[in-house]
Amino acid sequence: MRELINKDECWCGSGKKYKECHFTIDEKLSKMEGEGLIAPPREIIKTSEQIEGIRKSSQVTKKVLDMVAERIRAGITTDEINTLVHEYTLELGGIPATLNYRGYPKSVCVSINEVVCHGIPDERVLKEGDIVNVDVTTIYKGYYGDSSRMFIIGKASEKAIRLVETAKECLYAGINVVKPFATFGDIGHAIQTHAEEKGYSVVREYGGHGIGIQFHEEPFVDHCAEPHTGMIMIPGMTFTIEPMINEGTYRCKVLRDGWTAVTADGKLTAQWEHTVLVTEEGVEILTA
Repeated sequence: MRELINKDECWCGSGKKYKECHFTIDEKLSKMEGEGLIAPPREIIKTSEQIEGIRKSSQVTKKVLDMVAERIRAGITTDEINTLVHEYTLELGGIPATLNYRGYPKSVCVSINEVVCHGIPDERVLKEGDIVNVDVTTIYKGYYGDSSRMFIIGKASEKAIRLVETAKECLYAGINVVKPFATFGDIGHAIQTHAEEKGYSVVREYGGHGIGIQFHEEPFVDHCAEPHTGMIMIPGMTFTIEPMINEGTYRCKVLRDGWTAVTADGKLTAQWEHTVLVTEEGVEILTA
């Protein structure tokens, strides 16, 4: 049990007495830890003020992706998408989080066809039939919001469309199991089960992550896992779910630029992403 006297103020900063706030949650966490599960570190549980900040940043990210949806087309370069994202993010009062993050040179990731993630914008022109992931992360007044969407350029093949649709279904399969006292293994199991039932594989090398005060926080959100394993979810946790679903093998390789990850077999891949909040009742999609 947490080392607090029931009449003391709660450790979360709510101003409430511990007995009236996190006492019941901590009691249940202690019992679940006895089953081999992991209680979340207190420092990743967000306050109501922090949640509101993350919510606002997530909505800026949503607006940027809405703008991309209106502008993306055959004939545009990925560098032009980068410029659009950069300028509109600044116009909305945000900062592109990826720019100069650990040396990443651009304000957005644009990943085409066989590119799993972290595609660096350049002079490549989008063409009819491409499937494209645009991944936007925004810093707004010190808080982070992260989301990505797939875009189909013109008329794509049936197999490409089916992959894109399945990847979105996998995202929501993961989101739908988020609730207090579920585990992160439940998320990965739901995603993996749905993808493999449809004949696809799930990337292991990359996953979702805690977010809000920093770009990447605990926990790592594995998209392949056993149910009822790993860290326990409680209200106030914010993280991304972002399954990368491959047409062929789940294996990836990183190109010489040190960022661009592609499928090892050159086959298609698709990804959708949201930032979510664990609420008292279940889940809120902050980037919806």
